[in-house]
Amino acid sequence: MLLAGCASPHRVASPKKLLVVTTTTGFRHSSIPTLEKVITQLGASSGEFTADFVQQPPGKPRDLQRNATPEAKATHDTEEKAWEETLKTALQKLSPDSLKNYDAVVFASTTGDLPIPDKDGLLNWIKAGHAFIGIHAGGDTFHGWPGYIDMLGGEFRAHNPKQSHVDCLNVDPANPAMVNVPKVWTINQEEMYLFKNYDSTKVHDLLVMDKEPTTKEPGHFPVSWCKDYGIGKVFYTSLGHREDVIDSDPNIRDRQNPVEVSKVYQAHVLGGIEWALGLKSAAK
Repeated sequence: MLLAGCASPHRVASPKKLLVVTTTTGFRHSSIPTLEKVITQLGASSGEFTADFVQQPPGKPRDLQRNATPEAKATHDTEEKAWEETLKTALQKLSPDSLKNYDAVVFASTTGDLPIPDKDGLLNWIKAGHAFIGIHAGGDTFHGWPGYIDMLGGEFRAHNPKQSHVDCLNVDPANPAMVNVPKVWTINQEEMYLFKNYDSTKVHDLLVMDKEPTTKEPGHFPVSWCKDYGIGKVFYTSLGHREDVIDSDPNIRDRQNPVEVSKVYQAHVLGGIEWALGLKSAAK
């Protein structure tokens, strides 16, 4: 069964190669495995790309309790340092030598400051003509790295205290990420991000809200955008917190969004990947 946005498999002689990063040093979304599954399915059903992963190494120590003893703190510090070294090893796939094997990098709900081996090397690789795709908490990553924020086009500031019923407005129906998205896309329940360090003149908006999701005050609230970066391309969508937004399985527990929302979401993400990879361009 084909996913939304894939009317028929388009088998290419040499599928593009995506490196999907789902590691976190901050908050970790429970929907990450669902994102991993759906990205893999989108590649398989379209025939356009394959997905390799940098996943969270096992054994990350739990946060210390406030009343932890000095001995417990010392043990935790030792375990945390050991885990961080394991994470650094996993993230070697983002080294300049390794990136030569890929066409795009996806940050799928990454958070925090990831110990990648060469920050400037990653940005230069994108600028040189490769693709970067950010999904949901990809915008809540590297808050202390201005270069990353500039590349992405915005930085997570906050989200609605309670997940909201929202209308997202499709402001570019000709873009591959938007051709299967309704003019007004209603989502019953989702965590909606608000941004700082965002300049609408420096990105190309795809989805916006015209009301703040909690207060309903009118304004311009970006949801998804794309942009050029050097001769590379960047696509970002802040949607993808809830499993029932991401996955079209009708049997997902506590489903609040209809399956159609998930099918549109998958078409949105697939089209954004296709645009960033240069496989599809906006209709004239």
